[in-house]
Amino acid sequence: MRAAVLQEHGEPLEVREVDYPEPGPDQVVVETEACGVCRSDWHAWRGDWEWMGISPSAGQILGHEPAGVVAEVGADVETLATGDRVTVPFHLGDGTCRYCQNGQSNVCETSIPLGFVDAAQGAFAEAFAVREADFNATKLPEGVAFEEMAALGCRFMTAYHGLVDRADLRPGDTVAIHGCGGVGLSAVHIADALGAIPIAVDVQPEKLERARDLGAAATVDGAAVDDVPGEVVAANDGQGVDVAVDALGIQETCRNAVRSLGRTGTHVQIGLTEGDTGGELSVPVDLVTMREIDVHGSYGMPLVRYEELFDLIQRGTLQPEKIVGETLSLEEAPETLASMDDFETVGIPVITRF
Repeated sequence: MRAAVLQEHGEPLEVREVDYPEPGPDQVVVETEACGVCRSDWHAWRGDWEWMGISPSAGQILGHEPAGVVAEVGADVETLATGDRVTVPFHLGDGTCRYCQNGQSNVCETSIPLGFVDAAQGAFAEAFAVREADFNATKLPEGVAFEEMAALGCRFMTAYHGLVDRADLRPGDTVAIHGCGGVGLSAVHIADALGAIPIAVDVQPEKLERARDLGAAATVDGAAVDDVPGEVVAANDGQGVDVAVDALGIQETCRNAVRSLGRTGTHVQIGLTEGDTGGELSVPVDLVTMREIDVHGSYGMPLVRYEELFDLIQRGTLQPEKIVGETLSLEEAPETLASMDDFETVGIPVITRF
């Protein structure tokens, strides 16, 4: 089968023939119908996350936002059959640890990240295998298309989990979203759809325009102002916002997000770091203390939350397809991934032609 394979960090992926996966007893093989190209793939391609132990080596197949059709079923799998339309989380859990059992599968004690390590080759390929398939593979409702599911991927789901479960977002809350890549634009759409008031911050006019199309009540061009938090507050009638999201993971956006919050506000950290940070950013802790700001991380979404998300999509409340920036062939994936060096992608690129 064909796959886009990592050769060396920072060098273009190579689309070439590789072995078709064989399912283990607890696994299924899924033939890929759609897969998002995510900034997390870019981080891995760059070799950014050695401090987390998930910097992939040569030969790794990336891709962790898939949807597809079950093609082969392992001997011990009980709930899936060939032909089932499925998706899987990027955080593949074991289904048995205390977190999986308590409905927090996204932080499973033995989680294996799809597409980032040799034990879980990813979905930039015609097919991929899924561990503990009875637990991890989720059947898609008929009303959810493959392309929509790939758009949900890790970015839309992480934004939903961050806003709804971690920040306890309520209608009427003001939300400042710092960074309008795929996860930031997802957060804008989700906040607007659920009755909150999103304020979008970015340095690229085309991304801010897309944010307005998705429901941003106000936008701030970070490249055109000296005081981004001050501009966010000004856009919110002089008040700090209720929720702030750092959707990028750099020092500037993290600090600006915290400084844009009002008293008892909530900061949600979604963006992961890059380069030589070692996974650490400084935070204005005195402000956190004196304003009693809550700080939360958001990593994917527990499997038990999928049904609620699917219901909102089927009712038309959430429309993840609006976040899709472009559809690609597998051969176009290496160039699209490399273009993220310059933040050139707008919305979520999705591979639909394998």
